Amino acid sequence: MHSTSAPAFTVTTSKQRTSQDERDKVLANPGFGLHFTDHMVVIDWSVEQGWHDARVQPYGPLTLDPASSVLHYAQEIFEGLKAYRHADGSVWGFRPTSNAARMQRSAKRLALPELPEAEFLESIKQLVMVDHEWVPSAPETSLYLRPFTIANERFLGVRAAQRAAYYVIASPAGAYFPKGVAPVSIWVSEQYTRAARGGTGAAKCGGNYSASLMPQQEASQNGCSQVLFLDAEEGKYLEELGGMNVFLVRKDGSLLTPSLTGSILEGVTRDSIITLARARGHVVQERKITLDEWREGFASGEITEAFACGTAAVVTPICCLKGEKFKIGDEEAPAGELTLSLRKELTDIQYGRAPDVHGWLQRLA
Repeated sequence: MHSTSAPAFTVTTSKQRTSQDERDKVLANPGFGLHFTDHMVVIDWSVEQGWHDARVQPYGPLTLDPASSVLHYAQEIFEGLKAYRHADGSVWGFRPTSNAARMQRSAKRLALPELPEAEFLESIKQLVMVDHEWVPSAPETSLYLRPFTIANERFLGVRAAQRAAYYVIASPAGAYFPKGVAPVSIWVSEQYTRAARGGTGAAKCGGNYSASLMPQQEASQNGCSQVLFLDAEEGKYLEELGGMNVFLVRKDGSLLTPSLTGSILEGVTRDSIITLARARGHVVQERKITLDEWREGFASGEITEAFACGTAAVVTPICCLKGEKFKIGDEEAPAGELTLSLRKELTDIQYGRAPDVHGWLQRLA
């Protein structure tokens, strides 16, 4: 389970690869999560054999028994990270070891087998090497990588599955903000919570996201693009958005972000922002933050900026909170100076435009 050597992969290339013309059309306007590369990674697991039969094979439908545990008890986890094309044509991953570690934590919480870091990293490299032509080169574009593990044992009893499979699929991703970084409006969900103490909030599993979909619909119906969840116990402390962590900036240049209590996902982008801000000399406080503190801070001028962060958008400015019937700043105003500066620094590292002094990048192809 804890081997450090990369496994041997067998590679079976697709006989129906996408033509260059078709691929170029996709890469010209890929969107997000709409198109997929020609191959995928599969590694099987069983109690008897452990992880075995690591392979790259043509992308295609899965064959699952109707009694597979994942379909009945949601025993599954996933990750999300990106591969970036640098100016010299090389392809790099951003902090993939952090994703490997988080996937192990998620697996433990969902009673799934923990994939060793070496196998996780090698699976990413193998897929990118085979499908490197799918990594776009236009500004702000990338190849989104989705590793996931599902319990596929044919059994309806409520216990940890004794068979599972790990997969990696990839999808070219367009610029999240094609017309420039755009602030978003936030709906505060007061009736629904994302996760409770002792639950699966810190794990990256599908159940957390499906639980956020109805509040997200509610946000859309009220003209907001994202939903903010509060804590489940008292309903007054900020937790996270449906898929992003949140930061506040004070007038003295310090940053506030909710502390990791076990119900908040430990975002890789979140940790990167904290590291970059502290390296600049900014104080970053990880603590409980009430919704009232946010509202009163903006009203008094103590809090000057707010942003969310995650793999897809990197950093997203927040312009207003509508669930509480108050507005932050001017919805049409540009994002805050520190928000944009941190976003630029992080994306410059990811795309190789700035030195990687933290050792975050790993070459994939």
